[in-house]
Amino acid sequence: MGERHVYETAGETMVGYRAKPDAPNGAGLLIAPAFCGLREFEMKQADRFAALGYDVLAVDYYGDGWRTEDADAASVKMATVQNDRAALLRRMRAALAEVRGWGPAKVGAMGFCLGGKAVLDLARAGGGDAAVLLHGVYDRPPFETVAMPPVLLCHGWNDPLALPAQFGKLAAELDEHSSDWHALCFGRTGHAFTNPARADGTSDMGYVKRSADRSWAAVEAFLAQQLT
Repeated sequence: MGERHVYETAGETMVGYRAKPDAPNGAGLLIAPAFCGLREFEMKQADRFAALGYDVLAVDYYGDGWRTEDADAASVKMATVQNDRAALLRRMRAALAEVRGWGPAKVGAMGFCLGGKAVLDLARAGGGDAAVLLHGVYDRPPFETVAMPPVLLCHGWNDPLALPAQFGKLAAELDEHSSDWHALCFGRTGHAFTNPARADGTSDMGYVKRSADRSWAAVEAFLAQQLT
């Protein structure tokens, strides 16, 4: 099991969750949460990947460990980073620097929903050694994309927050800036499909076990190939 982990950036206190491996594989991993902030789901993923050998930091990109179970409150808070992508990138870079300070040879990043956007922005700025988006959000930030690390997209084709046209624009961006990227697109799958806490279904929102299982297999293989 991991534990609360405090780190700093630009005078801000960030409260994440660190999960240390019993048998390190030499790699580090950031996990960026969905828009409600760092909750049990993401902490479980941190423990899961620590068990695979990664030194993991589940990220706080809001500051002061802010989190909620209220979607309306989360939407209001999300707007603060949506409107200040430079701050979001700064906080992701701080998390990356924190993990690099622990000594891993390579550090990857994985994010869910808004956390997928945070990971994507980090990759757009050239940060990290691998990037994974799970039902991420794809709109571009107000800065130029540079050479990106390898990227894996796990995408629900029916996701209302990442429509096929937006997926196409991101694919074009990746094709221009990443020399190694691939995408898994899941039919009859919407947003938040990896989280069992969401009702199982095949509509535009909710857990879809088959898509989640295929994603996790792909994520584990991708990170092992890129980082270890």
